[in-house]
Amino acid sequence: MSLLGTGAVAIWHDIAPEGRSMFYEWHGSEHMPERLGIPGFRRGRRYVAIDADLEFFNLYEAASDAVLRGDDYRSRLNNPTPWTIETVKHFRSVARSICRVEASKGGAQGGLAATLRYEAPDGDEAMVVDTLREGLSGLLKVPGIAGAHLLIADREASGERTAEQKARGGTNMVPRHILIVEGWGDEKPFLSSVKHGVAALGVTAPGILGFYRLQIVLMPA
Repeated sequence: MSLLGTGAVAIWHDIAPEGRSMFYEWHGSEHMPERLGIPGFRRGRRYVAIDADLEFFNLYEAASDAVLRGDDYRSRLNNPTPWTIETVKHFRSVARSICRVEASKGGAQGGLAATLRYEAPDGDEAMVVDTLREGLSGLLKVPGIAGAHLLIADREASGERTAEQKARGGTNMVPRHILIVEGWGDEKPFLSSVKHGVAALGVTAPGILGFYRLQIVLMPA
């Protein structure tokens, strides 16, 4: 299934062991409903790692990237709830990008996801984006692939120091180019198919590839 709009927030992170149970309760009971209550937010998903450098991957889809730079979202980021402040202290190694959806293809939503965080070499960005965009159609021909999406981060918006970011502490990584591949089959064939499919794209600089399993999906009430 194609993403539900042309804006997306992609977040990867670890969680400290002592905050794990709090994170699960907060994220499903308060945080995701709060985000999906912002006008223009259309779907939220959380995944947990099968084989990845960071344990959790969260994806929010929005009507446009303008929604993600707008006052409604910024107001939430700068007015975190007490539960949010207490929970995000346990976040570790956060990578977060506010993105434009460059391309999105597929006929279904998969229960598995692969994410490629990629930084194009200096001067090669346009070529890399073209290569990744054109490669989506090829990925969809691979058995078990439900969808493939290319996101491009807005570095300025992603790097804004909001109250919520300050509560987390540290500095977020901002992945610039993000490829998301969704799958609907068994884990091992999906992992193998994505690795071969990404290799066939021909991108040369190293990216960070991770594999995840879906935990929760939420739509606006």
